[in-house]
Amino acid sequence: MEYANLRRQAASLKRSLFDQGYLDEQFCQVEDLQDEASPNFAEEVVSLFFKDSARLVSNIEQAMEKYPGDFNRWDAHMQQLKGSCFSIGASKMNNECTLFRNSCGEENAEGCRRSFQKVKREHAILRQKLESYFQLLRQAGPARTATRSGGK
Repeated sequence: MEYANLRRQAASLKRSLFDQGYLDEQFCQVEDLQDEASPNFAEEVVSLFFKDSARLVSNIEQAMEKYPGDFNRWDAHMQQLKGSCFSIGASKMNNECTLFRNSCGEENAEGCRRSFQKVKREHAILRQKLESYFQLLRQAGPARTATRSGGK
């Protein structure tokens, strides 16, 4: 059964995301909110996260260019991104956001720049990995754990 193999691949990929520190238990909580009425809930939440986080990354980039040395402004933008990361369990990104915010607190512009590059890199890696994960789940089709009834 092909769908079972795809489900195993998806589960393996998800486990590796946890093992590598990309995700934490918050991601499982988002997935647990899926049900028959909203079977793609986690994918939709993650999609919204990437749309919103791309905007926030852009805002941070613009703030760093337009307001050099305004660590409070930079920190406020990063705090928003950190909150978004936390909400979906993007652990590595969340950690990098914390390092950026620590550098803001120390008024360390070079530390902020280094951390911001890492935030952007982790963002791109996480996007690619989660896109692969959700693609496997879509290919596998709905979970076959429940017995199907005659209706919807």
